[in-house]
Amino acid sequence: MKFGVSTFITDEGIGPRALGPALEERGFDTLLLAEHSHIPVNRETPYPGGGELPRVYYRTLDPFVALAAAASVTRDLLLGTGIALVVQRDPITTAKEIASLDLISGGRAVFGVGAGWNREEMRNHGTDPASRGRLMDERIRAMIELWTKDEAEFHGDFVDFAPVYAWPKPVQRPHPPIWVGGNSERTFARVAEYGSAWLPSAVPPKELGARIEQMRKTAGDRPAVVVYAGGDDRESLDTYAELGVDRVLLYLPTQPEDETLRTLDELAEAVSAHR
Repeated sequence: MKFGVSTFITDEGIGPRALGPALEERGFDTLLLAEHSHIPVNRETPYPGGGELPRVYYRTLDPFVALAAAASVTRDLLLGTGIALVVQRDPITTAKEIASLDLISGGRAVFGVGAGWNREEMRNHGTDPASRGRLMDERIRAMIELWTKDEAEFHGDFVDFAPVYAWPKPVQRPHPPIWVGGNSERTFARVAEYGSAWLPSAVPPKELGARIEQMRKTAGDRPAVVVYAGGDDRESLDTYAELGVDRVLLYLPTQPEDETLRTLDELAEAVSAHR
């Protein structure tokens, strides 16, 4: 198995230019960053993890700016979103950001996507939570057109534009890999349509095998399985290996630089037997 980390980059923790090289030095191959554009003061949607919303959600850096900074000081590290909130993003602008990241990194961009959970946050972007799944799908289809066509156009219920020129094009062909987050049957249909990997989160290792079988029935054998915020204990890692998981992204708490480096040493040691 391969190993990377998923984390929140904020103004209070380690910066991306320090984190990127630290990951490569310890043999981690992927960095996925969470995204929240803002958090409304008056909150109604319960936090999926239960309890109070953690402080990191309020203070995230823009993921593409942070990933570009990491790209400038790394050579091989995959750089992606985990997850990008596509339902809160303009597809033309987002397509350019991803293509630009892929270009400046030499083809190392990964586009982790999901429909999101914070309904108040979505509404501030003009998004109806009830239709966010269809909106996400259209925006991703439109971005694929922008990446792969010299004269791209798209006509849908939510996204509509006549032929346009949009550069740069991504280095990776036909476009950067799309890792699809979520655990529903609709998620599996998305993996089948445009995903190169399924990005399960909050699925206990003992339940993951059955979910992988369900995903394979819909999406086939091609998509990889990349576990998001996976467990670093021996039992979990053994289970992932037995299931044929391609990559595990360990959750890295947001801490100052010295504490982060110590945590990375511990994580590297925990996964050493499974590399």
